[in-house]
Amino acid sequence: MSTSLVYGSYILAGLLFILALAGLSKHETSKRGNVLGCIGMGVALLVTVLATLIGYRVGGFTVGGLPAWGVAAVLLPMAAGAGIGIVRALRVEMTGMPELIALFHSFVGLAAVLVGWVSFIEEGHADKLHFGELFVGVFIGAVTFTGSIIAYLKLSAKMKSAPLALPHHNLINLAALVAFVALTVVFVLKHEGPVGWIMLSIMTVIALALGLHLVAAIGGGDMPVVVSMLNSYSGWAAAAAGFTLGNDLLIITGALVGSSGAYLSYIMCKAMNRSFISVIMGGFGSDGAVVGEAKDYGEHREITAPEVAELLKHASSVIITPGYGMAVAQAQTAVAELTTKLHREHGVKVRFGIHPVAGRLPGHMNVLLAEAKVPYDIVLEMDEINDDFADTDVVLVIGANDTVNPAALDDPHSPIAGMPVLHVWEAGQVIIFKRSMATGYAGVQNPLFFKENSAMLFGDAKQRVEDIIRAL
Repeated sequence: MSTSLVYGSYILAGLLFILALAGLSKHETSKRGNVLGCIGMGVALLVTVLATLIGYRVGGFTVGGLPAWGVAAVLLPMAAGAGIGIVRALRVEMTGMPELIALFHSFVGLAAVLVGWVSFIEEGHADKLHFGELFVGVFIGAVTFTGSIIAYLKLSAKMKSAPLALPHHNLINLAALVAFVALTVVFVLKHEGPVGWIMLSIMTVIALALGLHLVAAIGGGDMPVVVSMLNSYSGWAAAAAGFTLGNDLLIITGALVGSSGAYLSYIMCKAMNRSFISVIMGGFGSDGAVVGEAKDYGEHREITAPEVAELLKHASSVIITPGYGMAVAQAQTAVAELTTKLHREHGVKVRFGIHPVAGRLPGHMNVLLAEAKVPYDIVLEMDEINDDFADTDVVLVIGANDTVNPAALDDPHSPIAGMPVLHVWEAGQVIIFKRSMATGYAGVQNPLFFKENSAMLFGDAKQRVEDIIRAL
């Protein structure tokens, strides 16, 4: 296999990845971006595997090339991994996508750890720079591995979403980072013999513990940021593995994932008016208990589906603000049907207002609505629609809580104080779809539920929307 073909394919795959990211930045081009990313990864896998199996010439030397047993050792795990990936992709519901992505991030971290250790075992006489790259790669990979597992457990409700508040937990994280720096210096200078083994082993254990503690200390209210943060970590872990293996394409791919994930984390933090450091130092969240000061906001008002239908029928403008509750109820198809019915049969102007951290994954609500065939042009971001609530007759809050909480603006002592939210309370009537009066994922009580122009429609969101459609 020629060197020009290998590196030419790497350049092609890298360009396809860049075009994929560009396509994913807009609703209208997201499907094309996803396809380009798949093609790029297909090219990358095919060329890398072929180059490994049959080898290629560099400066008169053959790189790669494996015996028959080596070919089987590469292809069999690939086939198993592909099979598992296909089965999981076919079976996963959109509601399970956040935890599935977190779990996949853990695989990237584990791969980086294994690559680093194998490289250390087999390349005992490489230069100091190589061993520095190896050490950093194992550290990032180990943090990503355990951190992603904790994120998966929290998102799938297999452990409490409330933050783990150990005494002096920030000092514990800082001590782990200081220890990593010190161990890196010793390892680079004294990597040969038992000292190298001891330093790498200690650092791996510290990194695994740091990843576990880092994410466990972050509460449910910050989980969308955590998912994008782990996405960034997995990218840098892949890039570090690329340096260790001397694979240029893995470096490019990891850098693209790492930088885009970091920028997405920045966007998410800005949407919540929180700094990245404040998220890392431990966020807020609970499993239903109220975080902060409990207040008596009075009595809430309830409404029935036929009454909501009557309100919608006589409205001229309606905005729907979805949240994770819509995903749990799998109500997106019913919501899309309601949107079509209101627009076509009653001439109502219907739009959607999407908060940047709605759901438990960046873009979660956008994906759900696209799946239900809701037109892209009526799905608007918070900044695009916030000024329109005052001129809106009815707002339907379907499964959202923290992203429509006026306490973020009115209560300086609230845990979400300063967080930009959708100003739904400015509309004529606000209908909140909820199963109960429980707090949201951040564990903060919502004064919206008790306002004079608000009414609660209790029950499963999908069933209630279908009730409204029948009443219409």
